[in-house]
Amino acid sequence: MSNLVEIQSQIEKLQKQAAEIKTREFATTVQDILAKMQAFGITLKDLQVGKARAPKGRAKVAKGGKSAPAKAKKKEKVAAVVAAKYRGPNGEAWSGRGLTPRWLTALLAQGKTKDEFAVQS
Repeated sequence: MSNLVEIQSQIEKLQKQAAEIKTREFATTVQDILAKMQAFGITLKDLQVGKARAPKGRAKVAKGGKSAPAKAKKKEKVAAVVAAKYRGPNGEAWSGRGLTPRWLTALLAQGKTKDEFAVQS
């Protein structure tokens, strides 16, 4: 079994070999990429994160050669503004939706009722 010093020496040698290979193959790899970009009409804008897409008119192909189902566009949820149903003594407002706010919980604990704070319409 090898000791730690021998293993670290091997790691160092392998890292140097990897750096040499990367240096040798870098230029040819860049040329290959540029050739493919030109052949497919890929621009730098296409390569930006989140911008990858299939060419127009062609469906994306999933693994196994089957067409992937079209993804539905995400709809942005817009929160509707709801009128206040309850108003506190210091001007606090609550629509009556969601958790009961602290100010109202404290007042209810004191024996008050929600109806006392209902907004008259």
